[in-house]
Amino acid sequence: MAALAQSIRRSAIGLGLFAVITGGTIAFTQQLTADRIKEQRARAEAAALYEIIPESEHDNDLLNDTVTLPASDRIAIQGPVPARVARRAGEPTGLILPAVAPDGYSGDIQLLVGIDLSGEVLGVRVTSHRETPGLGDRIELKKSNWVLSFEGRSLGNPDPRNWNVKKNGGVFDQFTGATITPRAVVKAVQHTLIYFRQNRPAILEAIGADTTGQRQGAGRRQHNREQR
Repeated sequence: MAALAQSIRRSAIGLGLFAVITGGTIAFTQQLTADRIKEQRARAEAAALYEIIPESEHDNDLLNDTVTLPASDRIAIQGPVPARVARRAGEPTGLILPAVAPDGYSGDIQLLVGIDLSGEVLGVRVTSHRETPGLGDRIELKKSNWVLSFEGRSLGNPDPRNWNVKKNGGVFDQFTGATITPRAVVKAVQHTLIYFRQNRPAILEAIGADTTGQRQGAGRRQHNREQR
């Protein structure tokens, strides 16, 4: 009986040690994976910032020139909104806002939306998603040019009822076999523009904008787009 009890204790101790080691290994692996994912997202975001507003359009460091804007559920960001500001000779020329499309086919789609001071879209990039490869992933620039169709758009271009994919009466293309994903991104970009319009006075004040020169650079950006 004593031998049996001792054997049981040894087995219990062994199982306990195995559980501790296994649990520790899983936790370490998860933390390592989370850190890598976070680093990859940071790199993707940094690259996207300079795609949306190229260095030729500003002379400041987009990565370090940030302001905190009012919170809003309009763009599905929890808490105050961190925005990157583009400046030339100290004057703001545009900003890049984070946004989330919560209704993607496979969950949240993380976006960056560049807007000039008049409310015109400078560019949009997707930084993170889990959409279906070969279908919904065409929201990525490396997979298709679809995301470039937002450049130059505003709340009045097109009018509000046409901010949708063509299947639903809008002006934006959908993908063959995938309508949910592009529709979610279109809606997220539109909501970001609405957020900008609704909070424009506070935003312009936060970035130190001269409201009398809000259209500065618009003609040059249009020229640059036509040359692409």
